[in-house]
Amino acid sequence: MLNTFIVVWRESLEAMLVIGVLLAWIARQPEPAPLRRGLWFGVAGGIALAGALGLATFAVQSEFAGNSLDVFQLAMLLFAAFLIVQMVLWMHRHGRAMKRELEAQAGRATGAAGVGTIAALAIAREGGETVVFLYGLGMEAGGGELARMLAAAAAGLALALATSWLVARGARFLNMRVFFRVSEILLLLIAGALLASGVDRMIGMDWLPPLLDPVWDSSKLLDDGHGAGRLLADFVGYRARPAGTLLVVHAAYWAFVLWRLARPAGPIGLRLGSYRIKKPQPIAPREAGSRRREVKEEEAAPAADGGHERRRLPASLGACRERPAPLSPSDAQRIVEN
Repeated sequence: MLNTFIVVWRESLEAMLVIGVLLAWIARQPEPAPLRRGLWFGVAGGIALAGALGLATFAVQSEFAGNSLDVFQLAMLLFAAFLIVQMVLWMHRHGRAMKRELEAQAGRATGAAGVGTIAALAIAREGGETVVFLYGLGMEAGGGELARMLAAAAAGLALALATSWLVARGARFLNMRVFFRVSEILLLLIAGALLASGVDRMIGMDWLPPLLDPVWDSSKLLDDGHGAGRLLADFVGYRARPAGTLLVVHAAYWAFVLWRLARPAGPIGLRLGSYRIKKPQPIAPREAGSRRREVKEEEAAPAADGGHERRRLPASLGACRERPAPLSPSDAQRIVEN
């Protein structure tokens, strides 16, 4: 049940951090009360959407039986693994800018309804991912383990509340960078375990050849049916008698994940919607040349009063004020006489 605890903790923490960022932004607005009400309505709507997704998932499952049910459960298992990897990779590349992006998104929103929509989408996304993850994890648990699974989910939610409280209080001993890196590794291990379960199911359904089955037998040293071996099987995908196909898929999975984690960060984009913040684009050479010519023409143009030249500051410096022309001797004498 450790994987259930970690998944619920991380997903709940992300949702609470989003709410915290939005609450801090609302507190700086001239009229925060209606925006705050809109936020909490959005949170309630997001939880309702996530619950509706969970009910729909079990309703769809009840329509299947036999081989079609196996196919549906396999699809949900692989989809859960895909969602975990996608979430970790996205947060790894864009997590630092998430606060800035949320505030920009909230600034573009129209009133309480806009803020509530942002909150609803964020909570529904995290809740929907949690539903899919728990469904994928629950398929590997027997009926007697359902109570322990729910207890682990409740413990993960409680830890997420405590962690978000520490973050809000600005706990100095909590290094958020290390904190999220460790949680990313744990989630990738869980995704690998889900992928291993999916590969086992596909081999059992004759969708994949086993290649070599088993490659080795370590059941006498560490059996994957109970004790520490069962914990490793559920958490990291350990198999005492692995098939060759499983080892190949596992190696390809970790090669892909490590390659993506090593890639430099790309343009920043918010997962909450279609609005996307991009890096500033460089000025084209032709446009830069035309701007330089305009500045030179403005500097060389004579002034209309007395033929005295007025020098302008370059437009690239953001200056629009003109420097006063020097006084001629006749003008200075006239001022003194007056």
